Amino acid sequence: MKKAILFETCLGLTGLAEQNGAIANLFFEGTARPGDYEEQTTPLLERAREQLLEYLEGRRQDFDLPLAPEGTEFQRQVWQALRQIPYGQTRSYAWLAQQVGRPQAARAAGQANSRNPISIFIPCHRVIGAQGALTGYAGGLERKKMLLELENRNASQA
Repeated sequence: MKKAILFETCLGLTGLAEQNGAIANLFFEGTARPGDYEEQTTPLLERAREQLLEYLEGRRQDFDLPLAPEGTEFQRQVWQALRQIPYGQTRSYAWLAQQVGRPQAARAAGQANSRNPISIFIPCHRVIGAQGALTGYAGGLERKKMLLELENRNASQA
């Protein structure tokens, strides 16, 4: 069973879940929560909460946490590619498909992106449509816009 904490952020009520010593989920109010979990804090969940809050305050650009997203092999490849997108930058779904060696699979890469269970820590919000349009985000487009604006603002100050 996963252990989880819930706390308020500028993005609304936010939850983090841990399983087997790694962060397994990040979720928002109004979005799907991980299956079986109990609300209980752990040192890892506290560390993840602190790092997330630092990120949202513009004081952190990288995370130092063990992550264990559950998914298919293809999904995990896509999620690993997402971690290569630099802070404050965006990439397209076509780029993402190219990174996993399947250049014709932009739609499949987009589906894998949308199933990322650890958003922000695995920065799926940095993927946008080919023409620069904000497209789907499991946490909602308003949150995606907020995250991109936060990173743009702080990346330009670095």
